[in-house]
Order: sequence, then structure tokens, then C-alpha cells
Amino acid sequence: MERRLAGIALLVLSAFTGTIAFRLATPAIAFYTRDVLKASMLSVSMVSMSFVLARALTSVLGGLALERGKWLVYLGAVAMMGNALAVQLYPLTTSWPQVAGIKLLNGFLNGLSWPMAQFVVAVTTPKEIRARVTAVYFFFGSIASLLGNYAYAYTVNLGLAGQMWISSAFFVLTGLIMLLSYYLLYERITPRSEGKRGEGTSLDPGKVLVIASLMAVIVAFTSGEITYVYVAEALGLSRGKTAVLLGWTGFTASLLSYFSSWFADVRSEVRTVRLTAFLAGISPLLASVKTAPTVFLGVFLALFAFQSFRPISRKVLASYHRSSLAIGGVNAVQNLSTFVGGMIFGLAYSLGEVHLWLTFNLALLTFLPFSLGVVVEGLRIGKDAPPKLL
Repeated sequence: MERRLAGIALLVLSAFTGTIAFRLATPAIAFYTRDVLKASMLSVSMVSMSFVLARALTSVLGGLALERGKWLVYLGAVAMMGNALAVQLYPLTTSWPQVAGIKLLNGFLNGLSWPMAQFVVAVTTPKEIRARVTAVYFFFGSIASLLGNYAYAYTVNLGLAGQMWISSAFFVLTGLIMLLSYYLLYERITPRSEGKRGEGTSLDPGKVLVIASLMAVIVAFTSGEITYVYVAEALGLSRGKTAVLLGWTGFTASLLSYFSSWFADVRSEVRTVRLTAFLAGISPLLASVKTAPTVFLGVFLALFAFQSFRPISRKVLASYHRSSLAIGGVNAVQNLSTFVGGMIFGLAYSLGEVHLWLTFNLALLTFLPFSLGVVVEGLRIGKDAPPKLL
């Protein structure tokens, strides 16, 4: 039991250290691409989405690899350390396609490492508390996201090269922590098990994947470099202030998402999913209104909905008989959908704004068909099974 607790705790710690590395690099690369390399918003979107596209493809490969042999979980830790070398290439770039190419490499490495870590956390945790423990794992990542944004704000004067050295150090540390945690949890790692449907859950895995896909398309505007550029330009904020404010927004969303995970564990997964689907649906409409309260509320609701839904989806799929493939699959679906959403946002950004009684960003209004879809799917979830009660 002590090995189990220590192993899970180390993986939670890896979410913290790994996210610091990633979140420090994200705004640095965003503003370098936009301000130094003079890339268009579509090009910035392509930089962001090259990462999620590569991550989507390798997420499934990681799940399949674990079914071949669970010892391959160590590959995820090695891939994490590979990020330390990849980020050192960013200061050498002279054009946005070069940045996008390195982002592809980062996405490939992250697609191997993070889904494996999420899978190990889910399958080694008792199912009675699985959603809450998974939420804690993601919450520590959000704390690190806040600190990573502060780290960016306070290291702007170091330049991109100096910031990437700090990021590299945290990537190496994260890989070492993952190696130790996998060693401690190795006996409990079960990529396949008997059964067909998630046990102890009222949700159908197929419907979970549909909602995950629609939600990821919608919240793509909160993913990666495009978020920093949009918020800074829409509200006329400095780079450092943008990073800090987005860090606090993400932290608050993650903190509150723990309570929705608790509600899903002890009361009703169905009602939690319905709520998160509705909040995700209205988030781009709010963020499209170019005022500080509405932009940050829209970003907050998108992050809260996504972070509340994510532990529930991992809980359902961890009980599936091919759990490693299922969790890799939901990561792939979400990343592909994020890619689609990010490209829609980048392409539509040139549409500009419409001025009614308020000023609306037209790029975000293009998400409304997907918003309607996720709300409808959320209302339909759980029709074939009763919700859990106390």
C-alpha cells in the first residue's frame, strides 16, 4: 500500500514539474512567434495545432504499445526527458514553420508521455475515488500552470534561450520522477482486463468520446499559444500581465473542478457531464465579447468545463477492458478535435469583429454550431441508465 501511495504521489508531482516546464515555454514561444518572427494569427494557430496533432497521433500509439508489454511505460518517461533537448531548438529558429516543426516533435514526445501517466494514475487508484484522485493530478498541473506563467513573466528579460534552459531542467526532473513512480507501481499496471463496459459507472464510453470530441473543438481557443495572443490583443494587455492573468484563470478553474469531480464520484456523473457540456457550450460566446470580464469568464468556463469533464472520462475509460488503448484513444480524439478547433479559430480570425451594442470577435462565434452540438449531447447522456445516488 505504501508503494502504491508513493507511486501515485510521485505521478501527481510529475504533473506539477512537467507543467511548469511546458507552461513556461508556451507563452515564450507564442510571443516570440508573433512579435519577433512576425507570424500571422493563422500561423500562430498552426504552431499551436502542430503540437496537438502530433500528440493526437502518438497518444493511440502509446496505448497500443502498453498492450504489447507494460514495460514500455518507461518509454513515456524517456520521451518526457526528450522534451529537454527539443526546446533548446526554439532559440535557433528564424521562421514560424521551423517553430511549428519543433512543436511537432514536442507533440510527439508529449503524446507518448502524458497519456501513459494519466493511464497509470487511473488504473492504480481505487475506482471509488478515481475521479477525485485524477482531478488532484490535473489540479497539481494547474498549480504548476499558474507558477509557470509567473515564471514566464519574471524571466522575460532572460530571453527565449534563458527561459528554455529553465524549461529543460524541469523536463529532465519530470522524466526522472516518472521513472521512479512506474517502478513503484509496476505490479498494479494492467493495460487489459476482462469485461466490456466501464464498471461502476452510468456513462457509455462511446458517448463520452463524442462529448470529449465536441468539447475539445470548442475549448481549443484556450489551448496553447493562440490563447495568449488573442487575450493580449483583444484587451490590449502586456505579455507578462496576460500570462499572469491566464495563469490565475486556469488555476481557479482547476481548483473548482475538484468539487465537480467529488460530485461525480458521490452523487451523479450524468448531471456533472450535463453541466460541463452546457458551460463549455456558452464559453466561446462569452469570450467573443471584447471586454475583460467576458473574455476571462469565457476562458474560465471553458477551462472549468474541460477540467471537470476530463477526470470523469478517464474514470469511465479506465474501467474499460482495453483501458490503456481507451485512455490513449480519448487523448487522441481530444487532440484531433483541438486541432480542428484551433485551425477554425486561426482561419476565422481574419474575419475581424462585428459591432452591435457590444463588440464581438467573429472567430469565436464560428464555434456556435459545435456549442449547440455539445449541449444537445450533454442532455442526451445517461438516458439509458440512472444516475448514481448517495
